[in-house]
Amino acid sequence: MSKTGRIEREKDCITKMVEIYCEGVHGTRGGLCDGCRELLDYAVQRIDRCVFGAKKGACAKCAIHCFKKDRRESIKEVMRYAGPRMTYRHPVLSVMHFIDGLKKPAPPGGGSSRL
Repeated sequence: MSKTGRIEREKDCITKMVEIYCEGVHGTRGGLCDGCRELLDYAVQRIDRCVFGAKKGACAKCAIHCFKKDRRESIKEVMRYAGPRMTYRHPVLSVMHFIDGLKKPAPPGGGSSRL
């Protein structure tokens, strides 16, 4: 898959997860609350700036944790809630995310310095 395709799929996946979380936990319909919008914008920015690009594995297995600690905890909460629900609402993205998680993480220092 091309760099753009891999990165866009990852951004689509996190977008869907934040939408599921916001709808289920905050009761929003058809949009995101301000806090979830800020978290999603931050996550997308981090994905765009990942030093590993298309070769990145799952963020949880990465040697470089580019999320600030509070944001990392927030995104973990989103993933714990939305992950199981993704299987039913977005099965293809769910399977692709699972496959990405099986890949070996990129080695530290193995990417370009785009941060």
